[in-house]
Amino acid sequence: MNTINIRSFKNISPTFGKNTYIDTSAVLIGDISIGDEVSIWPLVAIRGDVNSISIGNRSNVQDGSVLHVTHKNSNNPNGYPLIIGEDVTIGHKCMLHGCTVGNRILVGMGAIIMDGVVVEDDVFIGAGTLVPPNKILKSGYLYVGNPMKQARKLKDSEFQFLKKSAENYVRFKNEYLDEEV
Repeated sequence: MNTINIRSFKNISPTFGKNTYIDTSAVLIGDISIGDEVSIWPLVAIRGDVNSISIGNRSNVQDGSVLHVTHKNSNNPNGYPLIIGEDVTIGHKCMLHGCTVGNRILVGMGAIIMDGVVVEDDVFIGAGTLVPPNKILKSGYLYVGNPMKQARKLKDSEFQFLKKSAENYVRFKNEYLDEEV
């Protein structure tokens, strides 16, 4: 694993689960906990400097995405850590900032999810969607727009795709890991 782009901050270093893939162009700094079978793709920036970041098992963060947090302060003593559940697909060039993302989520390309947002399990967030601060996205729905709106209930095929997308990225990650041997 490339150590130049994986750095500690205030003596706290990222930790990694089993069988992870971190692209050599990704930058990870500070208090970051990455689960098993996770993939972090080219040009991703994950900065756990002023709060913590956790990424659950089998999740993937695609090219050019930025993950950050909000610091602890007198108005918000816990700040906003970034918590990403299991089997989450974060599309290309997304920005997630101090939010909580449940399990089996697809975040479409270019989406922005802001501080204090809670995304419940089994949600699609459409490409280019802006989720303003402190919103709650209810389980089982598609959300789209700027600002986001609840568009409709998910179809059965979409529920199945949420897990399938994460499984595909575990397979892609394994192919990349096999190339490194």
